[in-house]
Amino acid sequence: MSTVDIEFLQGWVGSTETHCDVISVAPVAGLSASLDYLSPLAQVGEALPPGWHWLYFQDAAAASKLAIDGHVRRGNFMPPVPLSRRMWAGGRLHFFSPVTVGDEVRRVSTIASITHKEGRSGALIFVTLSHQIFQQDKLAIEEEQNLVYRDYGTGKNVARPAPAKAQWSREICPDSVLLFRYSALTFNSHRIHFDRNYATQVEGYTSLVVHAPLTATLLLDLLRRELPNSAIKDFEFRAIKPLLEGAPLFLQGRRDDQEVSLWVLDDSGALAMEARVTLFMPENI
Repeated sequence: MSTVDIEFLQGWVGSTETHCDVISVAPVAGLSASLDYLSPLAQVGEALPPGWHWLYFQDAAAASKLAIDGHVRRGNFMPPVPLSRRMWAGGRLHFFSPVTVGDEVRRVSTIASITHKEGRSGALIFVTLSHQIFQQDKLAIEEEQNLVYRDYGTGKNVARPAPAKAQWSREICPDSVLLFRYSALTFNSHRIHFDRNYATQVEGYTSLVVHAPLTATLLLDLLRRELPNSAIKDFEFRAIKPLLEGAPLFLQGRRDDQEVSLWVLDDSGALAMEARVTLFMPENI
């Protein structure tokens, strides 16, 4: 078990960095194809689907700057947490206005908090990132991203059932091609998503791991398919347990007025991710 100096790590709280990008068509076309759409879901001048901003603002770090797990070595913007596993545990997003394909955008990121807890599997470090995305100097998206670090070892998750009775359900089986495409589209070199030997022999998973933002994107895509004319105001999601390549998953949800509950069940019926959406009222769209 690694020793954690939480006071040292908290010295990174308040650190900021800025990325600029252009919402180009190619990533939209790539993700549209990966989700089995026959044509891109947005062209130049049209609104980017919610959550698809994760395709942009990629950190193109040189190969020599990467750690063994494929992530950029910690200690610059990200704190040097001495625990081996890093997971995207969830997040909250508020959409002020659509991001338009073809426009220049700017993301300002801040390390909002770093906390230390002891879980069933040992030490846990939670890092919260705050992102503000601007389009033409207008705030378009506010996001809070939750990362969790822990040492190797699978730990145990208590199986939880679906939180409600589903109105909608869609079964998919994420394969290694989908995981490869999403890793490529997001420039995500974390080896648990594409290197089976590393995922199973080093990090102790039984297969490749489905990306948490990909799972969240699939939930937003379920909402798009069921309520194609809806506009999302807020989206919050939390990963409960890892989803693995090659096993069916069930995207489910239900609407209650302007609130939508979304969740994912794994092949055993256990809850793997849950999310909540607040829709804009029709007169505000």
